[in-house]
Formats: sequence, C-alpha cells, structure tokens
Amino acid sequence: MTVGVREQPRGADSPRPRPGVRPGLVGWLTGLAVLAGVGYRLWLLLHAAPPTNSDEATMGLAALHIARGEGFPVWFYGQQYMGTLEAYLAAPVFALAGGPSLLGLRLPTLALYALFLLLAWRLTLRLTGDRWFGLLMVALLALGSDRIVKNQLIAGGGYPEMNAAGAALAVLAVDLATGRPGRRSAGSGEPHGRTTGRPGRRLARWAAWGFLAGLMLWVDPLVLPYVAATGAVLVGFCGRELYGAAGALLAAAAVLGAAPLLLHSLSTGRNPLHAVLAASGANASAGWPDRLHGGLVLGPGLGMGFCAPGQCATWQLWWALALPLLLAIAAATAWRALRTSDAADPAAVGPDAVSPRVAAAARLALVLAAVATLGAYTVSSSAGLTPVESSRYLSCLLISLPALLWPVWTVARHGLRPAATGRRGVGSTLARSVAVVLLAATLGTAAHATWRAAETVPATRAAEARHTELVSTLRQLGVRHVRAGYWTCNRLTFTSAEQVVCAVVDDTRRPGFDRYPAYRREVDSAAAPAWVAPAGSPRAGVLDERQRVTPGSLELVTIEGWRIYLPR
Repeated sequence: MTVGVREQPRGADSPRPRPGVRPGLVGWLTGLAVLAGVGYRLWLLLHAAPPTNSDEATMGLAALHIARGEGFPVWFYGQQYMGTLEAYLAAPVFALAGGPSLLGLRLPTLALYALFLLLAWRLTLRLTGDRWFGLLMVALLALGSDRIVKNQLIAGGGYPEMNAAGAALAVLAVDLATGRPGRRSAGSGEPHGRTTGRPGRRLARWAAWGFLAGLMLWVDPLVLPYVAATGAVLVGFCGRELYGAAGALLAAAAVLGAAPLLLHSLSTGRNPLHAVLAASGANASAGWPDRLHGGLVLGPGLGMGFCAPGQCATWQLWWALALPLLLAIAAATAWRALRTSDAADPAAVGPDAVSPRVAAAARLALVLAAVATLGAYTVSSSAGLTPVESSRYLSCLLISLPALLWPVWTVARHGLRPAATGRRGVGSTLARSVAVVLLAATLGTAAHATWRAAETVPATRAAEARHTELVSTLRQLGVRHVRAGYWTCNRLTFTSAEQVVCAVVDDTRRPGFDRYPAYRREVDSAAAPAWVAPAGSPRAGVLDERQRVTPGSLELVTIEGWRIYLPR
C-alpha cells in the first residue's frame, strides 16, 4: 500500500465557482456557526468579559484623546512599538457615544473577529474547495478559550487585528496568483483559452495587499511571517508583474500603511526593531529547557485555544504532540501537490477558480509561516520566563489551521491512497479512524476550553462591578487625584473618563511606571492625593502600617475589594 492522501478526481483539490447556487444545508450551518461565534463573544462583552486591565485602559485613553482631538499617538503610550490602530478604530465610537466605555472600546475588536471568521472561511474554500471542511473551520474558530477570546477581544494592542490581516493577505495572494496575466483557463470556448483577472480589480488587490503588509509592520510585527509567506506566493506566481504598475502600486501602498512608523522613525531617529526585540525578552535570560517547555509544550495548547484559563491540564497537552506531526504532514502533502499538479492547470474553470498548484503553494506558505512563528517564539526568552501570558504571541497560528487540518480531513473522508488493486487495506481504515478521532479531539478539547472560559464570566462581572463601585465612591468623595499600582491606575483614569487621575506607585509607595507622564505631573502638583489599593494587597499592608505608626494621618474608606486612604 502506498502511503499518502487518496487521489482526488482532477480539480477536486481546488474550489469551483458556484455563481447563483443556493448554499444549501452546509451554507445554513456555516452561517449559524458564524452567528454563534460572534454571538458568544458579544455575550462576553456585555458581561465585561474577558477581564480588562490597565494596558487595555491605556489604549482606551489613547482613543479618548484622539476622539477629543487632544493627541494622535503613533505608539502605545510608554513605548516605541505596537501601533495604536485599535485606538483610532475606537475613537469614532467614543465620539458617537458621547464618552468612553469598555464596550465601546471593544466593539471594533468584535468586528475584527467577525471579519477574520469570514476571511478564514473564504480562505478555506479557496484552498480546498470543500464547503464541509469550511464549516468545520468556522465551527472550530467560533469556539473561544480564555486565551483566544483575550487575544481577539481585548484592545491591548495588535492581537485583534493580526489574524484578520493575515487571513486577508492570504486570500489576496491566492486571488492574485489565480488570476495572473498569461494564465489560460480551460473551457473558455476560445482556441487557446483566455486570460483571467480584471486589470482594475487586480491593481486594487495589489494595493490592498501592500497596504495591509505595511500597516501590520506598524501595528505588530508578529504577523510578519505571514506577510513573508504570502509574499513568496506572489513572487512565485506573479513575479513579472512586480516590475510594472503592480509592483509600484504595492510599494506605494505599503509605504502608506507603514507611514506612522516611518515618519516617527525619521523624525526621532529611533529604530522600532530594537524596542520589539527588548520586549520579546531578547535582553533577558531564560534557560533552554524552560524555553522549549514554554514554546513547544505549553505554547501550542494555550496559544491555539485548547487549555483552561491560565493553565494546561496534562491531558490538554496532547496538542503539543499533534502539532509537529500536523505541520510535517501538511508541509509534505502540500509540497507533493505543488510538484505533481499540472502546470497548465487544466482543471481550473472560470475566472474565480483556484488551480491546484496555487492552492498547494498557499497551503505550504501557511505551514511555513506557522513553523516560523512557533520557532521564533520558542527561541525567545518570553517562552521561558512568562509562558502562560506570552502564549498570546502564537495567536497567528490560527490562520494556518485550514492548511494544518486539510490532510487530516482528506484522510478522514477518503482514507489513504489505495494500491493498484483499488482495494482499501487495513492501514487505510486505521488511518481514517485516527483522522476522525483527531478531528473530534480537536473540536472536543476546544469546546471544553470554551466552556471553562465561560464559567469564569460571573466572577469577572462581579470584579467589574466592584471596580465600578470604586470609581463611583471616589467621585462621591470628591477625590480627583490618587496614587495606586500599575494595574489599577490607568484603568481608574479610563473608567472615570479622566475625572480621576492616577499616578503609579510600587508596593513601597515609590513612583512606578507611568505610561502617560502627564498624569504623574498632575498628581504630583495636587495638594493631597488619595491612595487606592486592593484589599489584602502588599500595598494595602504598607498603608495600614502607616496608619498604625502615625494614627490619624489617613482616613480609611473601605468598599468590597478595595481600600481608599484619604490624607487628613
């Protein structure tokens, strides 16, 4: 028996255009899966989940300043990397709503998730032509573990945009490679076929690809492996076009997308790459055992949505074993399809058809991008020092899921390629069973992680209610200036729409890291700022000790979960 994926009828590996055809059962089920994914996340947002933090509040403050016309930041406050696209998207929402809110800040990220889901579905159909497999991908991406929904919904900088942009880059690359000038489609009724692709639409796609690539260079370079991989597909199939108007338009659009980064770098003389490397842990040290464990054992399950909130149970680590195998199998099958497909693309019918060679090249590109992403994360110190939180750096791996699972889906449906006798052997039946179990385990593990994430919503909502009460109490007390910890300060300032201004202090009450220095200057110039600390925190213990040593120096106001110290 020859090992491999069962051979498909000519052209079955590429999608066929279906103009005017009703979607049928699979179309309705796909639509329901999209609504379920968006609806689940909207439910989370309406319950203040996932929990917010001061980093997200910092992006909200940038959006507030943009909406008021008080500033137009290029970078996330307090650093020289990670563009503020989310702030610019939320600013119109704040302006229309009459003020800032957590829901208003996250509505654009919800829209970006919905866009990613639709683009992932479109990409799956372009790469495989299998609508049932497209339904499987949408169902899988509709689920959302704790880490996944944090990446997709929290406006903390970069992550909600990356997957939508990466999927869009892949779709554009496939479309451009499919409709390249000089490609002839069979069955056109012409003696030698006809050239596919409309010139005006092609130029618009070239510009869109270049703009998105430049934009992501500004927003977050974590998606660069996907920019490089999809760009390689364009060079391989459309390289000649890059010497003409298409190349010039792509370059101009890329410069426009990266304009905030370029202008800031030219005006300040700073290299944003240095800041990115420092943030990734390049200046820190972590042992290789810790890096390998965080990057290859914990990272895949956490980063791709198969683990409970903040941890991976032992049984959930199975994905760490499956992922390398899936990467190897997907790469091998895509490479084989790329090498053996007919260069003339005789199965490509119609201007929107995807040839087997283009689909195989795109799948291979997505696999290589996933390998590069996983490898870059594993060698970074972040994987060893903070593996749970830093698993967010693997967010882009979701873009590669259609390429990773397509060979498994093919084997699950058709088994292995039969021998010359045409009979399926025991090996083919066993492989088919293993593939079915793997797909079921993938969906089941992701569903379990989603359920565990949903279980945390009541606690998150209660914590948000306590924070809202804190802000309300400070307003009632007439407190305008406070000192608090990093994870309290900007969240207080954002929730109060800057009616309460906070400066950061550490646990010993010394000045901490203020992302927006103007707040510290205002607090330092105030007559008697108050102190705020979570109940039971080390900072609260220090302030309680001050009360004991110097009775009467502070007036204590307590509410559930918080302690407010008012200077007398």
